[in-house]
Amino acid sequence: MFGYRVPAPDQAMLISGGRRGQGGAPFRVVTGHGKFVLPVFRKVRFLTLAMCEAEVEEKCVSRQGITLTVRSVIAFKVGNDTESIVNAGQRFLSDQEQMAVLTGRIFAGHLRSIIGSMTVEEIITERQKLATEVLDTSKAEMAKIGLIVDSLQIQSIDDGDTGYIDAMSAPHKAAIQRQAQIAQAQASQASAEAEQEAARNQAEYARQTAVVQARYSAEVDRAQAEAAQAGPLAEAHAQREVLAARTELAQRAADLRQQQLVAEIVKPAEAEAERIRVVALAEAERMKIQAEAAASHGRVALDRMLIDQLPQIVKEAASGLSGANVNVLNGADGLGEIAAGLVGQGLTILDAVRRNMGTPGPKDEPKRPSGADDGAVEVR
Repeated sequence: MFGYRVPAPDQAMLISGGRRGQGGAPFRVVTGHGKFVLPVFRKVRFLTLAMCEAEVEEKCVSRQGITLTVRSVIAFKVGNDTESIVNAGQRFLSDQEQMAVLTGRIFAGHLRSIIGSMTVEEIITERQKLATEVLDTSKAEMAKIGLIVDSLQIQSIDDGDTGYIDAMSAPHKAAIQRQAQIAQAQASQASAEAEQEAARNQAEYARQTAVVQARYSAEVDRAQAEAAQAGPLAEAHAQREVLAARTELAQRAADLRQQQLVAEIVKPAEAEAERIRVVALAEAERMKIQAEAAASHGRVALDRMLIDQLPQIVKEAASGLSGANVNVLNGADGLGEIAAGLVGQGLTILDAVRRNMGTPGPKDEPKRPSGADDGAVEVR
């Protein structure tokens, strides 16, 4: 729409003409939205709110009197609040490039002031402390002109031809060189060890390769030899099997022949021998029975003959008493005992004859005592 103006996101729109702005400013500040502006009666200008950069290279003298060239970079911008925009607009609206020039000069003065209170060692080793002190001392002054500093970076510090910084760093350089030499020696040693280890690994690999090749060649030779001997070995094995089969067949034939011989000769011979033995045993038993029968008959005849002769034997024994002087002590009983003694002597003679003839005497005949209590016979 004609007369409607909108500032960019990184700009502040300043409208002059008509009534005054906030705090008695000669313009009104518009950011983040549009505004209708009457042509001819109002004038619009834009102030950048983007980040700006200023480079500072300043010769400073340290507390030791050593001249140092300090190079730094300052990042700054116009503040987002209305007061900062008004302050910056009144100073830089017509020439906004002057913000970097003025900022560089302000920081150059603060750098000289702060470096003059520090030694070179402090400046070298404590750059962040230097930057923080410069920011703190310049903050109020920068706020007056509507600027804020986001960061300050010390890029380099040079002492020119004095050589102070080099002399200060010499011990560190020597230590670093020693460490570098040690590291180089260790690296060389490690490299030599690595080369030796690689050589040993290569030698070991070559040895293992040779061993594997030798084993492979041996296996190939053995396989070839086995293949060459396979035919003769198979033939010999077949011959052994044939011989074994023939041997087994011959053994079976011999066993069969032996069985036939046993069946044809041994068994009949054993049967005939058993028959003869049985016949001989039967004949011997028959002859024994006949002999026992004959002996029994002879004993019976002998016993009969002895019995028939017993009276004559007793008679002959009694006749021996006819001329003897016999005293009978017990009368008739004594005579009976004498007669009984004669008969007993006859029986004793009969038993003796039987024993001599092999004929047992009567087992149940009682034996009379040699003497008696009720009578006595005295023969003189």
